Amino acid sequence: MVKERRGVLFGLMLSFVLLLNVSVLHAQVAPQSVDNVGIYDFIDELANSGLINVNSAIKPYSRLFIAKKLEEAYDQKDLLNIRQLKELEFYLKDFRKELPLEDDNEMSLFLWNIGSSQKGLIDTKSQRLDLFYYKDNLFSLTINPIIGGEVLKNNESVTYWKNGFEARAYIGKWAFWASLRDNHESELLGKPQYLTQRRGGHIKMGTDYSDMQGGISYAWRWGDISFRKDNFVWGNNYNGANIFSGRAPSFMYLDLHIKPTDWFEFNYVHGWLNSMVVDSARSYWVSNSYGDDYREKYHRKYMAANMYTFTPFKKFNVSIGNSIVYDDVAANPAYLFPLFFYKSVDHSITSGIDNMNSQMFFDISSRNIKNTHLYVTLFCDELSVSRFTKKDEWNFFSWKVGGKITNVPIDNLSLTVEYTYSYPLTFQHYVPTTTFQSNRYNLGHYLTDNAREWYVALGYKPFRATNILLYYLDAVRGPDYTSVGGPRVGNPP
Repeated sequence: MVKERRGVLFGLMLSFVLLLNVSVLHAQVAPQSVDNVGIYDFIDELANSGLINVNSAIKPYSRLFIAKKLEEAYDQKDLLNIRQLKELEFYLKDFRKELPLEDDNEMSLFLWNIGSSQKGLIDTKSQRLDLFYYKDNLFSLTINPIIGGEVLKNNESVTYWKNGFEARAYIGKWAFWASLRDNHESELLGKPQYLTQRRGGHIKMGTDYSDMQGGISYAWRWGDISFRKDNFVWGNNYNGANIFSGRAPSFMYLDLHIKPTDWFEFNYVHGWLNSMVVDSARSYWVSNSYGDDYREKYHRKYMAANMYTFTPFKKFNVSIGNSIVYDDVAANPAYLFPLFFYKSVDHSITSGIDNMNSQMFFDISSRNIKNTHLYVTLFCDELSVSRFTKKDEWNFFSWKVGGKITNVPIDNLSLTVEYTYSYPLTFQHYVPTTTFQSNRYNLGHYLTDNAREWYVALGYKPFRATNILLYYLDAVRGPDYTSVGGPRVGNPP
């Protein structure tokens, strides 16, 4: 049975790729990590200014998408201030390499005009310096080292540094990428039980740990499909998403992205999660020269989610989607179908027994006011209409509302206000193998359930690569009702 289901999965993926093997002009898609906050902040600023249009509810963006948006901004360069022009120049030196060779003439001319010392289709003097870079009409390869560090100071000092390598290659319509990072922390600040936004990755539960990410994708003119291991974020936010926050350690997932027209976009993922719940039926004892050891195996755990995004008019996006976390001996073909409402499917699959853990979510984003981004996000774990009229019962909601104003009243200044409220048990589940978690990290908001947060930030960017941020954060989390048992409804927030 397991082999048959794996065969179904492989067959579906192969058939999908073969059906889409149509004439494509230079469609190559590799994601830009959400950890690169600089480029994401700049793209957000360009969108808030009305120069480009983005669906910021779904991240990561592809590098090709970012390159095209930077190109759009260059076409309106007269509307940018000096600092923004410097930012644009800096990022184009890297992301222009994603564009087809025949499109590089204009970009090379642009870089020449702002001070580059040499012109040409492949001009190393006007692009980012890579450890290794090659590109022709069919194939390209980029290899770079990774190094970075961080020092935090309060009563004591905490240090963090990372090192490694990353590579990215394109062949025709295919893209391949991989990165390996060794992380070293003097004190672990991102454990699952800590209410922080630090990326989860302490897989070995030590201060030194590695993180391997990568994937393979196939693209066509109006979409792409990939199999990857990285972090993704769903839901508009400036201080932690409450749909998929991306805080959990990276896991393997199948990703499908379709955008056939300007007013509609579709995203789907199917993930292989880590339950960290021991499966005694699959675990066993082994004996060797070191002695006897119990070889533990975890219960298999999966997640499927989709998001439909509609743009009824320019700069206004409405997104609606749903997800399910389920346990089974293998990935269920019903949840490999991207378009389903999974709660209804689950009712037929698990008829007569306990259901899986399903969710719904909504996101509305507006940039119709110049230099202003307004948004609201709702995560719904369980909904009962009758609870709206009861004073002592609440639905399992997490909602977020916020806004950001940029370059008003003076250039390079921004103001962000965001409020998040999560009712008790919203991200919780009573079945350990179907919790909204991977590696025991909550997939949703970093404060988990029964919490509220005010976030107010005043930012100023006087020069490129300089960000001065003054912020106020008021976060409160109430009792964890799962630790004491009791009823699932009627728990006061």
